[in-house]
Amino acid sequence: MLERKEIEAKYKWDLSAIYKDEAAVEEDFSLCEKLISEFSRHEGEMLSSAEGLLSTMDDVTKISAKIEKLWCYSYLAFVVDTKNNKAQGLVARVRTLAARADSATWFVSPYILRLDGSTVSRWYEEQPRLKDYERMIEKTLREKPYTLSDECEKLMAKLSDCIDSHESIRGIFANSDLQFGKIKDENGKKVQLADTNYVMYLMSGDRGVRRSAFQTLYKTYEQFANTFGTLYSSYVKEQCTLAKMRGYKSSIVASTFRDEVTPVIYNNLIKSVRRSLPTIYDYYELKREVLGVDRLHMYDLYAPLVSECEREYSYDEAVSEVLDMAKVFGDEYYDTLKSGLTERGWVDVYPSVGKQGGAFSAGTPETEPYILLNYNGKFDDVSTLAHEAGHSMHSYFSRKNNLPHDSQYTIFVAEVASTVNELLLAHKKLSECESDNERLSILDGLMETYKGTLYRQTMFAEFERDMHAKAERGEPLTAEVISSHYKKLVCKYFGPKVVKDRQIAYEWMRIPHFYSAFYVYKYATCISAASAIVKRIETEGDAYVSKYIEFLKCGGKISPLDSLKVAGIDMSDPEVINGAIEDFAEAIRLFREIYGKKR
Repeated sequence: MLERKEIEAKYKWDLSAIYKDEAAVEEDFSLCEKLISEFSRHEGEMLSSAEGLLSTMDDVTKISAKIEKLWCYSYLAFVVDTKNNKAQGLVARVRTLAARADSATWFVSPYILRLDGSTVSRWYEEQPRLKDYERMIEKTLREKPYTLSDECEKLMAKLSDCIDSHESIRGIFANSDLQFGKIKDENGKKVQLADTNYVMYLMSGDRGVRRSAFQTLYKTYEQFANTFGTLYSSYVKEQCTLAKMRGYKSSIVASTFRDEVTPVIYNNLIKSVRRSLPTIYDYYELKREVLGVDRLHMYDLYAPLVSECEREYSYDEAVSEVLDMAKVFGDEYYDTLKSGLTERGWVDVYPSVGKQGGAFSAGTPETEPYILLNYNGKFDDVSTLAHEAGHSMHSYFSRKNNLPHDSQYTIFVAEVASTVNELLLAHKKLSECESDNERLSILDGLMETYKGTLYRQTMFAEFERDMHAKAERGEPLTAEVISSHYKKLVCKYFGPKVVKDRQIAYEWMRIPHFYSAFYVYKYATCISAASAIVKRIETEGDAYVSKYIEFLKCGGKISPLDSLKVAGIDMSDPEVINGAIEDFAEAIRLFREIYGKKR
């Protein structure tokens, strides 16, 4: 694995666009500290008049914007080199600054809750610019039943630097401290195994390499099972306690309430996918047949079915593929994405020593929408670039068309635009295929997308729901309990014919999203919405694309369910999820048909 200094600058993101130097960073730190130190003056004037409320809202959003920008810069600097003590220190400073801001601004939400509707309406008339904060105020008023006393809210604000630190602890431990050892690759060469390249070796055509990577990785995780168990148990208990303190029925109710949805959608997803498990069982049987093995093991699940068609994509080729797909969205989308990927330093491309694994898009209204990759040259990596580009362009449109404080779309719709891009890329490549082998390769990737996003994430969602429910019933969450329950779900979701290798019980330890409570189900609901959107783009063309772009522009100014309705998608209708399941089944059917002709 390369050291970061060995990677060309054009393949690393340009954070100087956020802050040109340390002096600029310190300038914003000082400005933010000044705003925080002076903020107490609003406590006495906030509810005195429309002007008092407006002044308070202006300053709280200024503080929030500065902290978001500082956090973005420090976090992006950290994730590309998690061993960098200076970057760690900067992250810690911003976290502390954010805690100070929470402490200073603690009264804003509780005081808004003291307002009655008639007063707010009158103040909107007296001070029209206060209407800029209407959505923000309405969302705060929605929290009234779950807001504590002023004294308790002030205390909670002071504790914010201590609460919810589990994800960062797990990240540093897993990405910086754990050493997974070496394995032999397809050529017999010893290579260092890491979370960042693990899936690449699971995709190897050599079954011995897959088995070795699987067993080596989980041997290390197993050694630290009690540590991970204690960490995850502590996180779950914290979330359950916080929800109970605020009066929510459960942690899942608290989480979905913040997303402006209900547990009904969460539970209906699990029910729908559970009913369709025979479809995923059929997929695994197809995989076993094509791989030519007697029994399919957990380490076989990522193996490509059409290895003879597998090809390497340079990163520049990946950019071309993604941009070609993006032409369907019109000139503004295409031109902006092209500029970001080729000129404006949006992307940090390659894995390197100490770099966080996975991929994401991150930014603020004051920054570019940056993309983290760990690019290894497979079509899956091209698809990942398309996925993250979807996130970034969603952010671009929402930030361009909304005030900063209304520009952040909720997590519930966050995976829609990204998955639309993935599916469109796969469909486009499928239509361009010149041979059955290439067509099978693309179908293989498409089936993997549905398997990984619809079924795998739903299994994760059921795991999370069960773990939080156990904690709320007072049951202990030891490493043994967690691993045993995880294994039971694996048995259910993978069916009777797949071998459930012992080590798979420890997979939960390597899933960072479990430290963002009830996040993962949104991948599954989003691929369902995305499947419906893609069908309409492909059948209705430009007339529907304009509706889709309007959805991207919604940001956070309306609820996520209402924003999807702008694109003609009603998530209360179970047919949205069923449609995605049907698309998966059709991909399996088509693969069988084409593969059968080749035999």
